[in-house]
Amino acid sequence: MRQHSKNWYKLDNAGKLYPSITSTRVSTVFRVSATLYDEVNPTLLQIALNNIIERFPYYKVNLKRGLFWYYFEYTRNYPVVEKETFYPCMFMHYKRKKSFPFRVLYFNKKISIEISHSITDGTGVVIFLKSLLVEYFRLIDNKLCLEKDPGIFFSHDPIDQEEAEDAFQKYYQKNIPDPPKLNKAFHLPFKLNSKGEYHIITGIIPTEPLLAAAKKHQVSLTQFLLALYFDTIQDFIHSNHIKLRHPVVMNVPVNLRNLYPSKTMRNFFISITPQIDFRLGTYSFDEILDYIKCYMKMAITRKNISQYIHKNVKNEKSLFVRLTPLFIKNLLMPALYSKYAERNFTSSISNLGQITMPKSIEDKIERFEFYPPPSRGNIIKIGVGSYKDKIYISFGSLTKATEIEKIFFRKIRKMNIPVKIETNRE
Repeated sequence: MRQHSKNWYKLDNAGKLYPSITSTRVSTVFRVSATLYDEVNPTLLQIALNNIIERFPYYKVNLKRGLFWYYFEYTRNYPVVEKETFYPCMFMHYKRKKSFPFRVLYFNKKISIEISHSITDGTGVVIFLKSLLVEYFRLIDNKLCLEKDPGIFFSHDPIDQEEAEDAFQKYYQKNIPDPPKLNKAFHLPFKLNSKGEYHIITGIIPTEPLLAAAKKHQVSLTQFLLALYFDTIQDFIHSNHIKLRHPVVMNVPVNLRNLYPSKTMRNFFISITPQIDFRLGTYSFDEILDYIKCYMKMAITRKNISQYIHKNVKNEKSLFVRLTPLFIKNLLMPALYSKYAERNFTSSISNLGQITMPKSIEDKIERFEFYPPPSRGNIIKIGVGSYKDKIYISFGSLTKATEIEKIFFRKIRKMNIPVKIETNRE
């Protein structure tokens, strides 16, 4: 391995869960894609992937079964780019021999990376995709002057050993309490699609007026969208006269690289869980915003986050868990995940933030989009990404119902902010 000596990798603390729970309903696969202004050349895309994947040896791996845990083994084989033919984020057979835990897809002008959460998070995939695009455009025009960007790896860059570290283990603190336990959350009462169907509805919104609306309320874009989503679900509950038994709880992933000085390219996120109990009465939008602003300020601190890292790593270090054979873990984990994870959330919203590219190629790319992984327990999720002057808000859904998406985007339009809707629904 070029500039790299490891031949195998333990799955990181977050990644250990996913191979055992993956199924046709819970694929654990998410997507980040780039739409270009020109048709994709699949031959050059394959060469670009061959060149750049060596810079990411911790992704150039196959999943292997150990006695107690899965692990990743470096492979000298190369992933093959594929033409997209199915619904996005579908089940990936990465447990098969010589299969990779990701796929690189192309269709017309779009290049997509779909990847299992077992190997990395949104930050890792964005860097991988941006690096692949830079290599692809370099092959198209080798005279391109590509300035250095901290979020892009060039194929000849040296590999930092810290990129493959399990940052959860690095920042684990032993003698601190666990975070408070969550109770069961309200779940959207929609019928599931047939297996293999994953619907996407994307709202394309100009960045400036949406950011201005958030700034007017003195909140971040993520906080503003989160408040809109809570308000959307409140409207849905009221308009359908639903009798509540549980609060509405959101799963909001937090990129821990903003709190801890880690270079890891593997998973390094924790989900925080803002919740509102609408049994207490009707909340105004300002009340929801005030709650979220205060909650996020308290939740996204190293002291609070350290409790979640402690809980997750402590469970992994448990002697009972460590000595439980893998085949028993595979039997137990789906039920435990459903009981102690999915049932505790109503939905999720994840914002990758503003994605940038070098000036020399940014005008060759129209947009970036982020599709969240499908989930049986949380059948509607939101993925957000921004590029240049547009924000792309994508609902991933395992149901044919579209009430939630309609209410959400209508709320934005009522602010006199234009929304263009695209969907893969028929």
